[in-house]
Amino acid sequence: MKKIITFCFLTLFFCQLNAQLYVSPNSYIFDKGTVVYVKDYVNLAANSNFYLRNEAQLLQDETKISSTNTGLGKLSVFQEGTVYNYAYNYWCSPVGNASAAIGNENFGITMLNQPTSLTGFNPIIPVGGYNGSTSATELNIAKYWIWKFQSSSVFADWFHVQDNPILAAGQGFTMKGSSVTSIDNTNVGEIAVNNPGSAQRYDFRGKPNDGDIPMTIGPNKLTLTGNPYPSAMHVNEFLLDNLDCTGIAYYWEQDNSVTSHNIVDYRGGYGSFSPVNTTSNGVYLAATFDSYNLDGTFNSTGAASGLSIIRKYAPIGQGFMILGDATGGTVTLKNSYREFYKETNPLGQSQFEKTASSSNKNQLTDDSNEVPHIRINTMMNYQTTRQLALILVPEATDGVDRGIDAKSAADPNLPNDIYFLIDNDKYLIEGVNFDINKRIPIGIKSTNNSNFDFSVVNVVNFNQNQPVFIYDDFDQSYHNIKDQNYDITLGTGVYENRFEITFKDATLSVEDTIKNNLFVVQNNDNQTLSISNPNLLEVKNVTVYDITGKTIINKSQLETKSNYEFPTSSLSEGVYVVSLKTNDNQSLNQKIVVERTK
Repeated sequence: MKKIITFCFLTLFFCQLNAQLYVSPNSYIFDKGTVVYVKDYVNLAANSNFYLRNEAQLLQDETKISSTNTGLGKLSVFQEGTVYNYAYNYWCSPVGNASAAIGNENFGITMLNQPTSLTGFNPIIPVGGYNGSTSATELNIAKYWIWKFQSSSVFADWFHVQDNPILAAGQGFTMKGSSVTSIDNTNVGEIAVNNPGSAQRYDFRGKPNDGDIPMTIGPNKLTLTGNPYPSAMHVNEFLLDNLDCTGIAYYWEQDNSVTSHNIVDYRGGYGSFSPVNTTSNGVYLAATFDSYNLDGTFNSTGAASGLSIIRKYAPIGQGFMILGDATGGTVTLKNSYREFYKETNPLGQSQFEKTASSSNKNQLTDDSNEVPHIRINTMMNYQTTRQLALILVPEATDGVDRGIDAKSAADPNLPNDIYFLIDNDKYLIEGVNFDINKRIPIGIKSTNNSNFDFSVVNVVNFNQNQPVFIYDDFDQSYHNIKDQNYDITLGTGVYENRFEITFKDATLSVEDTIKNNLFVVQNNDNQTLSISNPNLLEVKNVTVYDITGKTIINKSQLETKSNYEFPTSSLSEGVYVVSLKTNDNQSLNQKIVVERTK
């Protein structure tokens, strides 16, 4: 029966693309590793099954708006997640409840199963408590860890799902893995056995999702969604096509060495994916493993995960966060984003779960699809590292660019942090149109005289000989971090007008011009800082630093005047540095001494 039905269907598939897929009662279709394309609807009659195995995938007409799939029969598809009862995966189900109703239906974890053969299964067992378990004969999932997160920006708005079938198509959910009581060596015809101790195989069974799936997303708020289809999904196209989100995806990463369910012991964070354009591999910036207090607030900064992965295609079941733009609205998952792309593809552009220790050194890469970018590491207090990615593409502007610039997902209460400063907001990925004269502001937050060590760690698909400088406005110095680390200790404070990334040392040709046109005088009798500008240069900003480099006075958007005066009566006695910058990026730094006259 299997061979007859499969043969008839494949003939129909290749010859009649306008036909529907109907599987009669008590029959089944088995597809091993190929794509099945259905122009119209899928109708799985009672007790029928449609098996997708060895990364086989189902595609449906990309012009369809509403799903017309129906039937009491079930599609079955595998995906592997973390085998560890302390760690989350973020999921998005490819199926929903199977019924005679037309269209997509809700999902619950009772639709998950443990494979026992090519087609056989044991239903999973939702259990109370905090620990799931797995063996060769039983898979228990702790239902406590099933949550969804819809249009929210605070932890308190997580919604507890447990084993209730209330997850609408397109809604992502969290689920922790299960501890291994005995290795499940069952061979169901896939590359690996069910559970070799490193990955747990799940069998999703239900009605396949199809068509447009709209998701409401709040302004400047996160929503947990993902790939809701029984095929891979082109993440770049989804992110760039939906204008009510920022065009960036955030992926949860967690330190799997932590053996605790207590939030105070967690070590985790969000990696950021910038798609840039539909053809590129995008840029993924790995998470840092921060820790949190019992109420969910930030506790301490952890080490970077070091995960190296391409997020261009979301595999079946992959969940991720998206962020609404300033007004929010609706994002829509569509059939047009569906692709037949296997996780075993040697280019490695679709992977569900991968540990940082996994090696990709022998993995093929398509250099033509690699976005030109520079990765900059900043080690803080010789303990933790924050990485920034500077994307260099002609379509980028100096402002915020959808799908390129990625807002920082780090907690605002970090004691030490570094970020790109765009429109007075914090970003970890910034795109610019390369110009040798470009100056890119970075912000630094420092606590308790922290140390910051800057270095370029990777230059991708760009001129390897191009110098990269950190410019320090405090002493008007340039440091080529491409050749040598720049190490500096900063007093407590937020530095958002002092440091820039540049591509050349600009000190050689402009100093004399500005020195001969701007004159800085500290009048201690009048307790006033005076700046004479007889030739009416356009002064962009005036910044005064104390001897530790802390910003004391910062004045910007100044009118063009022949003289500027700023009161210094509130300053303590001591040495200060006055930094002037003109609109054409000429700079002048001059020391002054504040004294109290008697």
